[in-house]
Amino acid sequence: MQERLSELEKRYGAAEIRRQRDDLAFVRLEADRAVDALTYLRDRAGYTHLVFLTAVDVIERGLFRLTYMLHNYDEVSDVGVEVEIPREHAEMESIHSLWAHAATYQRELNEMFGISFPGSPRLEEPFILEGWDDIPPMRREFDTKAYSEARYFPRPGRTTHDTTEHMKEKLYPEEDI
Repeated sequence: MQERLSELEKRYGAAEIRRQRDDLAFVRLEADRAVDALTYLRDRAGYTHLVFLTAVDVIERGLFRLTYMLHNYDEVSDVGVEVEIPREHAEMESIHSLWAHAATYQRELNEMFGISFPGSPRLEEPFILEGWDDIPPMRREFDTKAYSEARYFPRPGRTTHDTTEHMKEKLYPEEDI
């Protein structure tokens, strides 16, 4: 794996390399170099399986961090490729031509975070949130409580319990929590 990580640093300018275990590492790349690096990892380094593609909203820094997790079956190792993109007009090159199932992940990230992947099939079709009319719900400025209170009426007899008190009373009455 070290050879592949060194190659990513040399060839694609990996800014940060973190080895979590002998068989797991993460690299941070610039967005404009990421698809070339993913292609290299798939075609030349044996990381043929896209395990997942996910995003984290780093609102404090005004960006989204995408993570592409790849697996190499021969070496039984994983590499996570991290890419940071701006939250404003968030857009990343599609990888559906590398892994067909990436289109599903990209549709989900488009709907949940508002990240666009130009050219990705069916990107604008509703995926999970049919009829959704609010900001993408995984963005950190989305207020889940306010949304629920505005959309769903309170039901008689429904109560809310403090989790700690409920556990003390119902689950562990003999213990001091």
